[in-house]
Amino acid sequence: MRRNLVLSAAFAIALSCASAAFAQQTVPAAGDSAVQQDPKAEQASHKMSEYLTQKFGVAREKAQTIASAVMTSASKYSLPPALLLAIISIESRFKETARGPNHATGLMQVVPSAHKSLVRNIDLTDPEDNIEAGSAILHGYMTSAQGDVDAALKSYGGSRAYAEKVSLRARTFEPAAAAEPASAAGK
Repeated sequence: MRRNLVLSAAFAIALSCASAAFAQQTVPAAGDSAVQQDPKAEQASHKMSEYLTQKFGVAREKAQTIASAVMTSASKYSLPPALLLAIISIESRFKETARGPNHATGLMQVVPSAHKSLVRNIDLTDPEDNIEAGSAILHGYMTSAQGDVDAALKSYGGSRAYAEKVSLRARTFEPAAAAEPASAAGK
């Protein structure tokens, strides 16, 4: 019983941190993003979208939208882009209309009932909105876990096995999420 109270309190703190962070920040309009103005981030976004198209068969335009949203949210919440991509690949396999248990919705499988104040007026099937919300939630968990990525992932996905799976998958996305190209020889 005490453990449940502690977990409930930790969840409430994480949710309030995520809600506050989300409420204070707005997603820049297309073309206004600082990510799009930074040549390295633009290059990383392009590289990431190409990777999603080639490796996962994501349509080019959709891959560009996802890559841009990942880079924006990663920058905004100080999260590794590879970590966000890993969560998306595990949670939805890059399908923005994915539905899961407890009405989990979208790319990062955000559960509306668990994050009511955070997702009140957004479309969770919109990739940018979903990645923003999922990143804010993960950031809240990271804050409450004092930067412990494994603890934050455990809170996000509900188990240690989930945290391990995401961490392993994130390693496969690291080359695609890097700001510098792996090799300029192929160009």
